[in-house]
Amino acid sequence: MSTFAKRERLLLADLLETAGPDAPTLCEGWTTRDLAAHVVVRERRPDAAAGMLAKPLAPRLDRVMEEYAAKPYDELIRLIRTGPPKFSPFRLKQLDEAANTVEFYIHAEDVRRAQPDWSPRELDPVFQDLLWSRLERTARMTGRHAPTGLVLRRPDGRTVVAHRGTPVVTATGEPSELLMFAYGRQDAAKVALEGDADAITALHDCRQLGL
Repeated sequence: MSTFAKRERLLLADLLETAGPDAPTLCEGWTTRDLAAHVVVRERRPDAAAGMLAKPLAPRLDRVMEEYAAKPYDELIRLIRTGPPKFSPFRLKQLDEAANTVEFYIHAEDVRRAQPDWSPRELDPVFQDLLWSRLERTARMTGRHAPTGLVLRRPDGRTVVAHRGTPVVTATGEPSELLMFAYGRQDAAKVALEGDADAITALHDCRQLGL
Protein backbone atom coordinates (compact mmCIF):
# COMPACT_ATOMS: atom_id res chain seq x y z
CA MET A 1 0.00 0.00 0.00
CA SER A 2 1.24 3.45 -0.89
CA THR A 3 1.95 5.85 1.96
CA PHE A 4 2.25 9.61 2.19
CA ALA A 5 6.00 9.31 2.70
CA LYS A 6 6.27 7.15 -0.42
CA ARG A 7 4.20 9.61 -2.43
CA GLU A 8 6.23 12.62 -1.30
CA ARG A 9 9.49 10.74 -1.95
CA LEU A 10 8.55 10.04 -5.55
CA LEU A 11 7.29 13.58 -6.08
CA LEU A 12 10.56 14.98 -4.70
CA ALA A 13 12.57 12.73 -7.01
CA ASP A 14 10.48 13.84 -10.01
CA LEU A 15 10.86 17.51 -9.13
CA LEU A 16 14.61 17.21 -8.68
CA GLU A 17 14.94 15.36 -11.96
CA THR A 18 12.87 17.92 -13.86
CA ALA A 19 14.67 20.90 -12.32
CA GLY A 20 18.15 19.56 -13.08
CA PRO A 21 21.23 19.69 -10.83
CA ASP A 22 21.82 23.45 -10.77
CA ALA A 23 18.39 24.85 -9.97
CA PRO A 24 17.86 27.01 -6.86
CA THR A 25 16.01 25.77 -3.78
CA LEU A 26 14.58 27.43 -0.68
CA CYS A 27 17.48 25.96 1.34
CA GLU A 28 19.88 28.89 1.50
CA GLY A 29 23.08 28.19 -0.42
CA TRP A 30 21.86 24.84 -1.78
CA THR A 31 21.18 23.91 -5.37
CA THR A 32 19.04 20.92 -6.27
CA ARG A 33 22.22 18.82 -6.39
CA ASP A 34 23.04 19.78 -2.80
CA LEU A 35 19.50 19.00 -1.68
CA ALA A 36 19.56 15.61 -3.42
CA ALA A 37 22.88 14.79 -1.73
CA HIS A 38 21.41 15.78 1.65
CA VAL A 39 18.45 13.42 1.23
CA VAL A 40 20.67 10.50 0.22
CA VAL A 41 23.20 11.06 3.02
CA ARG A 42 20.43 11.33 5.61
CA GLU A 43 19.09 7.90 4.62
CA ARG A 44 22.24 6.03 3.68
CA ARG A 45 25.00 7.41 5.88
CA PRO A 46 23.83 7.57 9.49
CA ASP A 47 27.46 7.89 10.58
CA ALA A 48 27.59 11.26 8.82
CA ALA A 49 23.93 12.28 9.20
CA ALA A 50 24.47 12.58 12.95
CA GLY A 51 26.23 15.84 12.13
CA MET A 52 22.84 17.37 11.37
CA LEU A 53 22.10 17.28 15.10
CA ALA A 54 25.53 17.29 16.75
CA LYS A 55 27.76 20.25 15.87
CA PRO A 56 31.05 18.46 16.68
CA LEU A 57 30.19 15.96 13.93
CA ALA A 58 29.32 18.63 11.36
CA PRO A 59 32.75 18.63 9.64
CA ARG A 60 32.38 14.93 8.84
CA LEU A 61 28.89 15.56 7.52
CA ASP A 62 30.22 18.31 5.27
CA ARG A 63 32.90 16.01 3.83
CA VAL A 64 30.43 13.21 3.12
CA MET A 65 27.95 15.67 1.62
CA GLU A 66 30.66 16.89 -0.76
CA GLU A 67 31.43 13.31 -1.76
CA TYR A 68 27.81 12.57 -2.58
CA ALA A 69 27.23 15.89 -4.31
CA ALA A 70 30.10 14.97 -6.65
CA LYS A 71 28.29 11.80 -7.78
CA PRO A 72 26.36 11.79 -11.08
CA TYR A 73 23.08 13.60 -10.53
CA ASP A 74 21.00 10.82 -12.06
CA GLU A 75 22.52 8.39 -9.54
CA LEU A 76 21.39 10.61 -6.65
CA ILE A 77 17.87 10.72 -8.09
CA ARG A 78 17.86 6.92 -8.43
CA LEU A 79 18.97 6.50 -4.81
CA ILE A 80 16.17 8.79 -3.62
CA ARG A 81 13.57 6.89 -5.62
CA THR A 82 14.72 3.45 -4.48
CA GLY A 83 14.93 4.52 -0.86
CA PRO A 84 17.24 3.49 1.97
CA PRO A 85 19.34 0.30 2.01
CA LYS A 86 17.71 -3.03 2.79
CA PHE A 87 18.64 -3.12 6.47
CA SER A 88 17.95 0.55 7.21
CA PRO A 89 15.29 1.23 9.87
CA PHE A 90 13.78 3.66 7.37
CA ARG A 91 12.57 0.58 5.46
CA LEU A 92 9.97 0.05 8.17
CA LYS A 93 6.71 1.60 7.04
CA GLN A 94 5.83 3.15 10.38
CA LEU A 95 9.25 4.76 10.80
CA ASP A 96 9.26 5.88 7.18
CA GLU A 97 5.92 7.63 7.69
CA ALA A 98 7.01 9.20 10.98
CA ALA A 99 10.43 10.38 9.84
CA ASN A 100 10.00 11.12 6.16
CA THR A 101 6.52 12.44 5.40
CA VAL A 102 7.26 15.98 6.58
CA GLU A 103 10.89 15.81 5.44
CA PHE A 104 9.97 14.96 1.86
CA TYR A 105 6.98 17.30 1.74
CA ILE A 106 9.08 20.27 2.80
CA HIS A 107 11.96 19.45 0.47
CA ALA A 108 9.58 18.95 -2.45
CA GLU A 109 8.25 22.42 -1.73
CA ASP A 110 11.83 23.70 -1.43
CA VAL A 111 12.25 22.77 -5.08
CA ARG A 112 8.79 23.84 -6.28
CA ARG A 113 8.64 27.20 -4.51
CA ALA A 114 12.09 28.30 -5.62
CA GLN A 115 10.69 28.58 -9.14
CA PRO A 116 9.10 31.90 -10.16
CA ASP A 117 5.89 30.34 -11.52
CA TRP A 118 5.02 28.05 -8.61
CA SER A 119 1.49 27.74 -7.26
CA PRO A 120 0.17 25.98 -4.12
CA ARG A 121 -0.60 22.27 -4.40
CA GLU A 122 -4.12 20.98 -3.89
CA LEU A 123 -3.75 18.76 -0.82
CA ASP A 124 -6.49 16.46 0.41
CA PRO A 125 -7.96 16.96 3.91
CA VAL A 126 -6.50 13.70 5.24
CA PHE A 127 -2.97 14.80 4.36
CA GLN A 128 -3.58 18.27 5.79
CA ASP A 129 -4.74 16.69 9.06
CA LEU A 130 -1.63 14.51 9.13
CA LEU A 131 0.62 17.54 8.63
CA TRP A 132 -1.27 19.33 11.40
CA SER A 133 -0.73 16.44 13.81
CA ARG A 134 3.01 16.52 13.07
CA LEU A 135 3.07 20.29 13.49
CA GLU A 136 1.35 20.02 16.87
CA ARG A 137 4.14 17.70 18.05
CA THR A 138 7.04 19.78 16.75
CA ALA A 139 5.73 23.35 17.08
CA ARG A 140 7.55 24.09 20.35
CA MET A 141 10.82 22.85 18.89
CA THR A 142 10.54 24.70 15.59
CA GLY A 143 9.53 27.91 17.33
CA ARG A 144 11.97 27.81 20.22
CA HIS A 145 14.13 30.61 18.79
CA ALA A 146 11.26 32.84 17.67
CA PRO A 147 11.84 36.48 18.69
CA THR A 148 8.15 36.87 19.61
CA GLY A 149 5.30 34.81 20.91
CA LEU A 150 4.00 32.64 18.07
CA VAL A 151 0.61 30.97 17.68
CA LEU A 152 -0.18 28.81 14.65
CA ARG A 153 -3.86 28.72 13.68
CA ARG A 154 -5.82 26.72 11.11
CA PRO A 155 -8.70 28.37 9.24
CA ASP A 156 -11.14 26.36 11.40
CA GLY A 157 -9.75 27.99 14.54
CA ARG A 158 -7.63 25.16 15.94
CA THR A 159 -4.37 26.49 17.33
CA VAL A 160 -1.02 25.42 18.68
CA VAL A 161 1.47 27.58 20.57
CA ALA A 162 4.90 27.45 18.97
CA HIS A 163 6.54 29.95 21.33
CA ARG A 164 5.37 31.66 24.50
CA GLY A 165 6.19 35.33 24.86
CA THR A 166 5.03 38.84 24.11
CA PRO A 167 4.11 40.45 21.88
CA VAL A 168 2.26 37.57 20.21
CA VAL A 169 2.05 37.01 16.47
CA THR A 170 -0.63 34.66 15.12
CA ALA A 171 0.01 32.92 11.81
CA THR A 172 -3.14 31.62 10.10
CA GLY A 173 -3.15 29.20 7.19
CA GLU A 174 -3.59 25.63 6.08
CA PRO A 175 -1.41 23.12 7.95
CA SER A 176 0.82 22.68 4.89
CA GLU A 177 1.52 26.43 4.82
CA LEU A 178 1.96 26.73 8.58
CA LEU A 179 4.47 23.88 8.38
CA MET A 180 6.52 25.77 5.79
CA PHE A 181 6.40 28.88 7.95
CA ALA A 182 7.37 27.07 11.16
CA TYR A 183 10.25 25.33 9.41
CA GLY A 184 11.87 28.61 8.40
CA ARG A 185 10.37 29.15 4.94
CA GLN A 186 8.50 32.33 5.92
CA ASP A 187 8.96 34.08 2.58
CA ALA A 188 7.33 31.21 0.67
CA ALA A 189 4.54 30.34 3.11
CA LYS A 190 0.97 31.40 2.32
CA VAL A 191 -0.07 32.53 5.80
CA ALA A 192 -1.71 35.64 7.25
CA LEU A 193 0.14 37.26 10.16
CA GLU A 194 -1.68 39.21 12.89
CA GLY A 195 -0.07 41.19 15.69
CA ASP A 196 2.23 44.10 16.40
CA ALA A 197 3.84 45.37 13.17
CA ASP A 198 7.40 45.32 14.54
CA ALA A 199 6.89 41.84 15.97
CA ILE A 200 5.62 40.59 12.61
CA THR A 201 8.69 42.01 10.88
CA ALA A 202 11.03 40.43 13.43
CA LEU A 203 9.34 37.06 13.10
CA HIS A 204 9.23 37.20 9.31
CA ASP A 205 12.96 38.00 9.17
CA CYS A 206 14.00 35.42 11.80
CA ARG A 207 16.39 32.85 10.32
CA GLN A 208 16.27 30.53 13.32
CA LEU A 209 12.83 29.02 12.94
CA GLY A 210 12.78 25.28 12.28
CA LEU A 211 14.62 22.27 13.59
